[in-house]
Amino acid sequence: MAAMSVIGIDFGNESCYIAVAKAGGIETIANDYSLRGTPSCVAFSPKNRILGVAAKNQMVTNMKNTVFGFKRLLGRKFSDPHVQKELKHFPFKVEQREDGGIGIRVNYLGEDNVFSPEQITAMLFTKLKDIAATALQTQINDCVISVPSYYTNAERMALLDAAGIAGLNVLRLMNETTATALTYGIYKQDLPAPEEKPRNVVFVDFGYSSLQVAACAFNKGKLRVLATATDPYCGGRDIDMALAEYFCQDFLTRFKLDPKKNQRAFLRLLQEVEKIKKQMSANSTRLPLNIECFMEERDVSGEMQRATMEQLCSETFTRVERTLRAILHNAKLRPEDIYAVEVVGGSTRIPAVKSLIEQVFGKNASTTLNQDESVARGAALQCAMLSPAVRVREFSVADVQPYAVRLAWDAARGEDGDMEVFPAFHAAPFSKMLTFYRKEPFSVSAYYSDQVPYPDNFIGQWNIRDVQPTAEGESQKVKLKVRVTIHGIVTVASASLVEKKQDSSQTDNVDMENVNEKESNQEAPMDTNGASQEQQNGPDNQEVREDDMKGEPQEKQSWTQRVGQWFSGEGNDDKKDKSKDKSKKVLVKTIELPIDARTHGFSLQDVNTYMEQEGKMQAQDRQEKERADARNALEEYVYELRGKLSAGEALHDFVAEDQRRRLVSHLDALEQWLYDEGEDQNRQVYSDKLSELRTEGEPIKQRRLEFELRPGALDDFALSIQLTNKAVDQFKAGDAKYAHLSDADIQKVLEASKNALSWVESARQALAHTPRHQPPPHTTHQIRQERQSFESIVNPILNKPKPKEKTPPPASAAPGDAQPDGQQQAPPQAPNQPHEQMDVE
Repeated sequence: MAAMSVIGIDFGNESCYIAVAKAGGIETIANDYSLRGTPSCVAFSPKNRILGVAAKNQMVTNMKNTVFGFKRLLGRKFSDPHVQKELKHFPFKVEQREDGGIGIRVNYLGEDNVFSPEQITAMLFTKLKDIAATALQTQINDCVISVPSYYTNAERMALLDAAGIAGLNVLRLMNETTATALTYGIYKQDLPAPEEKPRNVVFVDFGYSSLQVAACAFNKGKLRVLATATDPYCGGRDIDMALAEYFCQDFLTRFKLDPKKNQRAFLRLLQEVEKIKKQMSANSTRLPLNIECFMEERDVSGEMQRATMEQLCSETFTRVERTLRAILHNAKLRPEDIYAVEVVGGSTRIPAVKSLIEQVFGKNASTTLNQDESVARGAALQCAMLSPAVRVREFSVADVQPYAVRLAWDAARGEDGDMEVFPAFHAAPFSKMLTFYRKEPFSVSAYYSDQVPYPDNFIGQWNIRDVQPTAEGESQKVKLKVRVTIHGIVTVASASLVEKKQDSSQTDNVDMENVNEKESNQEAPMDTNGASQEQQNGPDNQEVREDDMKGEPQEKQSWTQRVGQWFSGEGNDDKKDKSKDKSKKVLVKTIELPIDARTHGFSLQDVNTYMEQEGKMQAQDRQEKERADARNALEEYVYELRGKLSAGEALHDFVAEDQRRRLVSHLDALEQWLYDEGEDQNRQVYSDKLSELRTEGEPIKQRRLEFELRPGALDDFALSIQLTNKAVDQFKAGDAKYAHLSDADIQKVLEASKNALSWVESARQALAHTPRHQPPPHTTHQIRQERQSFESIVNPILNKPKPKEKTPPPASAAPGDAQPDGQQQAPPQAPNQPHEQMDVE
């Protein structure tokens, strides 16, 4: 079952999808409503939380406590201009927290509560985790979660915090376009060989709230992302808003109704225009829009056709075209270099978007991928690759860091104090080693060089502590590893101090070593060198010997020269030189330095606090579910029992009339209680009332069940007696089957059969005269016991095996007797006479 818990989560702004890696391939999991997509909605009620499909279903009636669109708030501050723009679309209350973050105020358990977007996301992840655990019948821990490729450090760390609060171990945050490319490439059998020219494919992901385009190069067993182009604020919802704005003006003109003044009406309008938008993707004719009881108990109607929609959304389509052309520039590709253009995301179904793709790339949009589930499938494949529990086909994935990253520090002598560590579209994950020469603790800061969809270019600041000068007062050599992690997060992974000490066998080389360090300190204060993601620093306090003097490579000598040197003694001089070189050693000691980081995201203490709070809310949800289940069980039993007690129904004849009237009256009172003061009671109250009701209802059901089963039990008993009497008749007729039985045995069988038949007849008469509403004198269980007792007497006798006949001993033939059929006995062969042999081929 361990392999079954390898899942990928496509966390979308509107819907989420879960895929799982199984032995037969990748499968998308359906939720408790048998839907593959789970809405990204979280709602709150006075009793519990409502998550997923149920939350979206009650959005219109509970809109102030139904939170949606929170993916676009992750990792941001309340003062963020993007957040202020998003707040216009939210009917729920959003406020600023003490730390400047975003707080979503809702009414939960009858009290006002403020949750962060990360907490709301963790609640949704909890629901997705439960869906996967229910479908797979195993605990879910490891997962891969998809993120938009334009996410910055702050947003990625916020998503990791949310997953941690939900108890998920994220193996990787994977870019959505990269996950789509993995889904496309891993099953392709016709990809070019590794040494051949790669196949370039463009992936267009036009979703509900953003547009992402990626250019990828494929070889057999290899995927490399070349570049990306994104528009974080262009999506299908912009088309919805344009259509809603059009109908608002239309309704204001024709019906004198302004939906913008009524949040509930505007929310219903958005839901209806989304439906008509989907219909226009398949129909170019004029389509109607009708909403009943829209505002002021009035019905409204309108109509639209595809040409009008394309005209209203021309600005959105212009932004789409700009992003499509940007990918050609970023990836340095021409349209003829592209093999195919694959589209995913719900908004790519719009005909105008497909026309733009054909116009820019000169190729028709390919729809070989599942437009809704391909991202989740790619995430599940990546999770299977990273998990040791599953074996997957070898396929390497090389992603990119979409933004240029620069590093700044306190400049020392001759230093610039600023450099670009990772250019835009640099390979990721990746590490680079930076060498500093410092006498005291110092700090480095990372920033985005380019414009990013985040108000602050700051990534983080790292303070390297415990840096001290050498005993001679010189600078120490400090190595920093700057890394783009597998999650796409830029960080300073480690800092190490490199100390050099001379070996005890030589002292005259120390000054030279110090001089070299002084010279390097003045001329090259910082060195950089790149390293792949597998390169690691040495362990703490590891000592490495380095040769100060490395000789030139020796020329290869012939065997004759080596023998001549050996006889002439020249080889001894070489050995002396080598031993002298070996004595010139320096001990290099690497010490890991502590780092204080100031980056985005929650502290460990905050995450633990939120995890504890999430655990309490899960316990409250379980308690409410158990309470609701107990109430539903009582309500179901009341309706079922009362219906069966009605005239002509199954249980009507099995209860006395006065008892039936009293019981029906009691059931009516219970129904009234359930919808009155019993609407909100503890689980134990419902369980007690159900147990009390069962003490009256179950005996009635049992009498009905007995009435149905008794005739069959009596018939089986009578058949057993009949077969026994038949066997006795066969014995009397001299049947060889029973010839070995004695008369005493048969007499015993006859006696048992007579008694059993008498019991059956008396039982039939007693049951026939007993009213149905009274307990029967003989139950089905008693009848079966009597039958077993009867068969335990007669069966051993009738099934007694016949005694075995004694085999007579063989008669010994006298010497000289003639053999049958006139054959003579062969004379015995002489002892020395050889036997004749038969040749067998």
